[in-house]
Order: sequence, then structure tokens, then C-alpha cells
Amino acid sequence: MVCFRLAPVPGSGLLLLCLVLGAVSSYALELNLTDSENATCLYAKWQMNFTIRYETTDKHNKTVTISDLGPATYSGSSCGDDQNGPKIAVQFGSGFSWIVNFTEETSFYSIDNISFSYNTNDNTTFPDAKEKGVFTVSDHVAFRVPLNDIFRCSSLLTLGKNDVVQHYWDVHVQAFVQNGTVSTKEFLCDKDKTLTTVLPIVPTTVPSPTTTPSPKEKPEVGSYSVVNSNGTCLLATMGLQLNITHDKVASVININPNTTNFTGSCHPQTALLRLSSSSIKYLDFVFAVKNENRFYLKEVNVSMYLVNGSVFSIANNNLSYWDAPLGSSYMCNKEQTVSVSGAFQINTFDLRVQPFNVMEGKYSTAQDCSADDDNFLVPIAVGAALAGVLILVLLAYFIGLKRHHAGYEQF
Repeated sequence: MVCFRLAPVPGSGLLLLCLVLGAVSSYALELNLTDSENATCLYAKWQMNFTIRYETTDKHNKTVTISDLGPATYSGSSCGDDQNGPKIAVQFGSGFSWIVNFTEETSFYSIDNISFSYNTNDNTTFPDAKEKGVFTVSDHVAFRVPLNDIFRCSSLLTLGKNDVVQHYWDVHVQAFVQNGTVSTKEFLCDKDKTLTTVLPIVPTTVPSPTTTPSPKEKPEVGSYSVVNSNGTCLLATMGLQLNITHDKVASVININPNTTNFTGSCHPQTALLRLSSSSIKYLDFVFAVKNENRFYLKEVNVSMYLVNGSVFSIANNNLSYWDAPLGSSYMCNKEQTVSVSGAFQINTFDLRVQPFNVMEGKYSTAQDCSADDDNFLVPIAVGAALAGVLILVLLAYFIGLKRHHAGYEQF
């Protein structure tokens, strides 16, 4: 955790900000706002990113994801006063800002309004944008939380308006902190209340289901990307088919890229691509660098709603798939299987990924998975050749032995 002590915010005392780069490879913020007596008045820890669709000068729609929020400033964040409630204000990038306001009632406080502003004059983030200027979307949330409770929501929360989709997760927030002490009593969001126990990772074969899933056609191939302050930092193209076994019932689900949202983040050693939809809370692909010269798929996390209304969740951070040199992409046109656990596998089709060193928003030279097959065939061919030589030696030996015995019978 890296902490920064910033200059005093007018009327709010000292602002302490901690940036946490977690194991999930996503950008987290932690804010401890103190009043004039140096007592905590507002506490928040959360993760967020934004997906923005805009029109280009050639009248095409383009989508960018803002996931790298640093370096950020927090001018305007306040504990509140008699006229105004507490407020969190975050500024980052070239003209981006995010503000959330809180209000107090008799025994509740409300997360009242959330607004997000972005600047399409930033040509790096919005290349060829037709409309230039600062645009703001504002959502009236009015979410009520009991006073002295801390609001928690680990699940993915989504706000969508106009051409902007805001994503929040791992949220902890308490406005109007009493006596300078953050509460340990949690008020859960509805999505967290419906979560069932996370299924354990079982590194065994898939159990025999009581029902057999109907065959599924090949899934549609989707294109996904992650953009940070330096431009596109992750590219992925793939058709995805999920194979799930839950309560001895097997099901096959094709992901429709047309109804799937995508976000993520990029860091020097890790990169995250997160997919979500109406039924998928999140499907995370986490990539990592190994030996300073190669990348691979290290982790897959999923949480989704099944047809019966239950929540299916699996995580595995000890994978080793899609290995390729840094500066290149990994490609596999044939069907591949990523075995996350005994109960969850992902079939991929027409796969191509590059989570690091993307240049000018384009894939670099690909390492094809067929090379792995070629490497596997070499020892087989050598073994077969040696076996053939051995058979010939044995045949020559037995033929010679037979002729030797025939020579003795002539006397």
C-alpha cells in the first residue's frame, strides 16, 4: 500500500489518501478524510472504471475504457458543514472528474448523487472524436444507509446513462463517521446479500452430471480492449463458451459479445480484462509477466447468476495458459480449453490476446499455439524413429540366428 499525505482541504482538515494495488491487478482508492480536529469524518475505499462510447469524425462509434485513474487529485473533497453534506471529489487524467455527494436524514445517510465528467479534447483517449468538449453525466442514486453503519458492496455495481457506463466494486464507504471511528457494522448491498458460498476449487475431473447439456453451436467471436492514459494497453479477440457443473447439473453458455461489457486495467507486471453482462457479475482474466520476458494467463475469477437464480462463483490464481514472449501476442484459432476447476472450464475459439506492450492499438506478431503442437511432435517422431531402428536390429538378429541353425542341420 502506498500512502500520500496531501495538503489540507479547506474546512476539512488533513486528507490522507492510500493507493492500493491489489492482487487482482485493478486500481483501488482508499480515502480517510479528517475534520479540523483531525478526527475521521468520512471513510471510503473502492474500485471503479468507466466505459465511454463516442462518435468519430468518420461517423463510426468507438468505445474506450478508463481504468487507470492515477495520478489523481482530490480538490473539493469535504466533510461537509451545516449547509452542505460530505463530498468526495476526484480529478484524474486530462479533464476527468468524479464526484459523489452524501446527505443526512434522521437515522440514515444517503449516497445521493454521482457525477462523472470527461474531456473529448484528449486526443490520446478519444482519437478522432467528432464532438469536442467536456461532457458530464449525473445519476441520482438516493441509496440509504443507517447512520453508524459502513456500506459494503463487493459485487459489481453498474450505472449507465447516455454513452457512459460506470463500474464500481469492492466498495466500502461511511459518511458522517461518529466520534472519529469507522464502524465495524456493515450494511450490505442487495447483490452481496444474494451471494451464496463460493464453491471450492476442486482439481479433479468433472463429476458425472445427472443431466447432459445440449450441444452448443460455436460462440460468436468478440473483440475486447482496455485503455489507460497511454492509449490501448490490452487487446483480446475470442469466442468464449462456459462449461459449468453445479449441483450435478451441467450447462454450456456461449458469451454474446454484443451484450457483454468489458473493463480492465494495465500495470507493468499484471493486466486485467473483466467481462460482465446481465447474467455475469464478472469474468476476470488476469495476466502476469514471468521471467521478465514472457506473459501468461495466471488467474481466472468468475461470479454469475444461474438459471435457477443461484450464484456460481469460482476463482483460481494458479493457472498457466496462453504463454508467449513479451512484445508479441498469443494466437490459437483451434478450440482450446482453460480448466479453471473441476466444475468450471472455458472453451476458447479463434483466440488472440496481447495484454502487454500494445503499440498503436494493434496486435504485434503472434505466437501460434500450433507451435506447441510441433514441439510436442518432435519427441514423438524421434521416439518412433528409434523404435523403428530397434525393430530392424531385432529382425536382423532373428534372421541371422535362423540361418545359423539351418547351417547346422545340413551336417
